[in-house]
Amino acid sequence: MIAETALPKAHQKFDDNLLRNLGLVGVLVILVIIGIVTRPELYSDPAWVKNNFLIILQQASGIGVVTVGMTFVIIGGGIDLSVGAIIALAGVWSTTLATQSYGAGGMIFTALVVGVVVGLVNGALIAYGKLVPFIATLAMLVSARGLAAQISGKQTQVSANDTINSIATTKLLGIPLLVWILALVVAAGWVLLNRTTFGRRTVAVGGNPEAARLAGINVKRHTLLLYMLSGLCCGIGAIMLTSQATSAQAAMANLYELDAIAAAIIGGTLLSGGRGTIVGALFGVLVFSTITNLFAINNLATEVQNMVKGGIIVAAVLLQQFRYRSLTNLLRRRDVGNNP
Repeated sequence: MIAETALPKAHQKFDDNLLRNLGLVGVLVILVIIGIVTRPELYSDPAWVKNNFLIILQQASGIGVVTVGMTFVIIGGGIDLSVGAIIALAGVWSTTLATQSYGAGGMIFTALVVGVVVGLVNGALIAYGKLVPFIATLAMLVSARGLAAQISGKQTQVSANDTINSIATTKLLGIPLLVWILALVVAAGWVLLNRTTFGRRTVAVGGNPEAARLAGINVKRHTLLLYMLSGLCCGIGAIMLTSQATSAQAAMANLYELDAIAAAIIGGTLLSGGRGTIVGALFGVLVFSTITNLFAINNLATEVQNMVKGGIIVAAVLLQQFRYRSLTNLLRRRDVGNNP
């Protein structure tokens, strides 16, 4: 009976994710159509269209990598408000004169280690210190920004390493290296979530922590690993942003936490945990990057752009709640019908 009822649920979940992703593709198409209507002189140039498409992907690369880590954390039942601050701290620490003296390898190693260590602290406070994720990561947001400002002396630190700086300008097969990095992280995240025990445990912990514990999962340790994974993604994002700006500062990646959470939500990740997709989160990032690009080419105010993004987030959450309740009611009716 378990196998018989699990199969329809699995099919329903697949169909729901497919429909949601198709809906996000439709949103992207609508945004492109709006661009064509508002700036036909630009879209009539094939070379400009190609370059603009690559620009959108480049803009999405850094936040996209961070969103992969954020998606895992949210599916696992948590939240990470410190991702932007972790990027700033990792970026500043990796661009100090002492770190740069070790070359590109030293800079990359430092950024990754800083990200993982800060994620470790977040995870320890939440899993073992029993702090609410919102409070723990909010405190880390403030602390990491403050430490980054102290290390940099509130000054912009210029990256003098040609290897690091060239990451943003290098292309492979005509596609920017930053986009390839995003693709690799997304692919790794998809495999980790959908084809490994770690991914199944993440869904279980986010869906019902007590049931996961009774099933033999070390919930505390898994929570710790989730925040370390998020920190690792932030370390990668720090190198990407440093390369794009050829510098790092304490104010970099401002509000990245909100963009990452929003992208994950509109991609179908439940804020309550236990459900989400990496592909959907990627589409969410592309939607926001396309909106940013659309506003840029039309010279519209950033304030209006933020209002539109806020409206999209609210609409996505309302739609998510409606569809989740409808799915839950449908499954309950099926279970009642199968067990009279």
